[in-house]
Amino acid sequence: MKELFRRFKEWKLQPYQVAPLSEEQHDCATCGTHYQGNYCPRCGQSAKIGRYSFKNAFMLFLDVWGLGNRGMFRSIRDLLLRPGYMIRDYLNGMQMAYFPPFQMFFLLCALSLVVDTGFNIQGVNRMKQQKKEANEMVLGTNTEQEKANKIEIKVTQQPDKATTKEAEKTELANEEFNRIAENSSEWIEQHLSVFFLICLLVFSIPLWLLFRHGPNIPDIRLSECFVAMVYVVNMLIIFGIIPSLFCFSMKGEIIYSLLTLMLMIIPLKQLFGFSYWGTIWRVAIAAMSLLVAMILLIIGLVILYLFVYIKQ
Repeated sequence: MKELFRRFKEWKLQPYQVAPLSEEQHDCATCGTHYQGNYCPRCGQSAKIGRYSFKNAFMLFLDVWGLGNRGMFRSIRDLLLRPGYMIRDYLNGMQMAYFPPFQMFFLLCALSLVVDTGFNIQGVNRMKQQKKEANEMVLGTNTEQEKANKIEIKVTQQPDKATTKEAEKTELANEEFNRIAENSSEWIEQHLSVFFLICLLVFSIPLWLLFRHGPNIPDIRLSECFVAMVYVVNMLIIFGIIPSLFCFSMKGEIIYSLLTLMLMIIPLKQLFGFSYWGTIWRVAIAAMSLLVAMILLIIGLVILYLFVYIKQ
């Protein structure tokens, strides 16, 4: 067992082995170049191109979705088993071995959407189901609030006309604010991947400031930190597909998601070389910075809305 663990640690550091160069001579069917090796040095076509078979047709079908490339399966495997080391290899220039991070992000988002909309073990639309559960929770809360308001009205005196006008004005303001909030929520839901990338870019700034002098990468750039975080999110999406695939309850999915977020520590620790404790407190500070930025943004939007509404 100890020997297997030792081999696994060695594999995590260097798993990728390049295929030996072929000594056979070839004539490229595309550009006619005579060459020796696995690929044409002029146009890049593989020397293994031959007549079509069902296997070739299936691989072409997978290529449409980016899955025919062997780097996709290797990238998923390494993101699950050696995420930080894989990201470091990619940043160091080993880019042909792994699937591009942004293309992988959008493909995984599409796959997650397919699973949520019915491609799971129960064949149910998880998005509609969760929305229904959330609405039931909100309606239950609103019902309790309405009861409390009715009781409060009974024990208080009848308001005068001035108070009534103020209440109507406040109610109109609340309705307008709720409408804007609902439209914003719908926009975020329709452009979730773009919104998530923007949040990730904002999160990468404090993360880069805290990790830029790591033992393994002492001079990482902000752009490289952003790319690394996209890969980390890809790893989290892969794990996040599991509760949708097996139709976890909303409570179980929330607990699972919180536990999955803790996995972010592993790739960052492997990538930058800090200790686990050093990685945890840096991630915590970066997350708090993102939370503060979002709160300030919401406060700013509310103040802007109130200013425009009062001015009108």
